Amino acid sequence: MSAVLPVTPPMEASAGYRLSLRRFRRNGLAVAGLVVVVLFLLLCFLGPLLYSTDQTHTHLTQVNLAPGGAHPLGTDAVGHDELGRLMYGGKVSLLVGLAAGILATVIGTLWGAIAGYAGGWIDAVMMRVVDAGIAIPALFILLVVSAITTPDTLGLIVILGLVSWLVPSRLVRAETLTLKNRDYVLTLRAIGGTHGRAIARHILPNSVSTIVVAATFQVADAILLVAYVSYLGLGVQPPSTDWGGMLSAGLTAAYSGRWWLIVPPGLAIILVVCAFNAIGDGLRDAFDVRGRG
Repeated sequence: MSAVLPVTPPMEASAGYRLSLRRFRRNGLAVAGLVVVVLFLLLCFLGPLLYSTDQTHTHLTQVNLAPGGAHPLGTDAVGHDELGRLMYGGKVSLLVGLAAGILATVIGTLWGAIAGYAGGWIDAVMMRVVDAGIAIPALFILLVVSAITTPDTLGLIVILGLVSWLVPSRLVRAETLTLKNRDYVLTLRAIGGTHGRAIARHILPNSVSTIVVAATFQVADAILLVAYVSYLGLGVQPPSTDWGGMLSAGLTAAYSGRWWLIVPPGLAIILVVCAFNAIGDGLRDAFDVRGRG
């Protein structure tokens, strides 16, 4: 016997994904979250092509203008158009959040799959590393590293990814523990399949629902973390900015009545984070076979 058994019958797998998609579409909050994320992606990545502004040089004759006319969201203390800055900062926030969330999920998935599949002392050592990391707040680590290195966008992505992979690793490990004793995995091992092949062909594909759900929550957490750090002045440095940096820059001005400097970025952070969380909840419910009837 030389053939490797498939993970699941193709028709059954296809039907399962179609059913999950239908369940997701019936979740109004999750669909609304997806629409919000798509709209913000279009605003931040395509918007600057249609609404071009200068976010590098100061314009001292146009400082602190109220919304209206040529500046729909007003201008800030150095004359930057606030709508253009919202799009420019959103591009950084979304890029860092998406990339860091994916990086954290990839690292956590590999770590958890290896730990759960290996078992024994390897699993014990690897998960004690995870437990030790979880005991230290990710925000504290991020603040310390940011204060030392003053990272750019790429640096923030790497740092966030390296401090956020712990929770996905525990979720994937738990899933791996339930999958490694399934018949198709045992059959693969019996015919001489390697451990790596078992993980790549069976464990990870059958954990895709857990991985996807974890990734959505990791993106939301990463956007919040980078906003925290930037609000404290330790994120990307001027002339670059993100939504957290915009909040920090506009906080003092808000006391003088210039509300347009904090309301748009604040609402953007709230809407995007809530949207990713709603998508994650919707995906979790869609993939939950116990809820299918």
